[in-house]
Amino acid sequence: ALWCLMMSVTPTRGCLLDLPWEDILVPHILCHLPLQQLLSLQRVSKSFQSLIQLYLANMRCFDSSQIGPAIPRAAFVNLLKDNEVLQQLALQNCSEWLTDRELLPVIGQNHHLHQIQLKGCAQLSRHALVAISLSCPQLRQLSLAHCEWVDSLSLRSLADHCKALEAVDLTACRQLKDEAICYLVQKCGRLKSLSLAVNANVGDVAVEETAKCCPELEHLDLTGCLRVKNDSIRVLAEYCPKLRSLKVKHCHNVAESSLSILRSRGVELDVEPPLQRALVLLQDVVGFAPFINLQI
Repeated sequence: ALWCLMMSVTPTRGCLLDLPWEDILVPHILCHLPLQQLLSLQRVSKSFQSLIQLYLANMRCFDSSQIGPAIPRAAFVNLLKDNEVLQQLALQNCSEWLTDRELLPVIGQNHHLHQIQLKGCAQLSRHALVAISLSCPQLRQLSLAHCEWVDSLSLRSLADHCKALEAVDLTACRQLKDEAICYLVQKCGRLKSLSLAVNANVGDVAVEETAKCCPELEHLDLTGCLRVKNDSIRVLAEYCPKLRSLKVKHCHNVAESSLSILRSRGVELDVEPPLQRALVLLQDVVGFAPFINLQI
């Protein structure tokens, strides 16, 4: 595709650039090319450079993985400096270069963002989350996994201003405790997916409040939440009829007595029932799966 576009500038062919840019080229042709190739096109001619700049200014989705994690700071700023219509922004694992200085101008001028992915962006600060909460009232999906800079005050700002949230990933946000999670779910009752994994500070209080405030909840990840116990899982089963999956691996205080209620409803669990675990262990020991009459 890139070769075809470059050939269009030769005088022996009809010029692709003669087509309407905003009506044809940007929405129907350039959108099908990888971002890396589009950036290469800028070197073909000044006209192509202008065309790509127009595309970048009207881009609805930016995913850094299409270029690579090691984007030069200046390049990132230049790519999005004229864009005010972004709807999806994915900057996962850009910890080597992404700071508040690069992110905040992009957030401040894009008020239509409804998906933001910042997984592993360790050099940001709480000011980034406050900026997101103030600038993105339509936000529906947010990933802050492994962003240990997220604190209770910035999460409260998010909850106060982004009440349309449907999916939030707070995996390994270790500053957060039950109180912060409770405030979030009280304000954001439309949540369908929530991850609180790898947080030893999260316990039954947060899980029970999530269950009572978020009746639309479908996916909950509590992996490694050591303070979560059976009581909150029973509350979850009572208040969340739409729950489809629950992760409780390494939650040592959660037993089959509470999980069986969800298992009987067809909820996908990441831990096997006790009998199946015993069979797997026995198979590992003796080297074969024994025949057991399960009807006894």
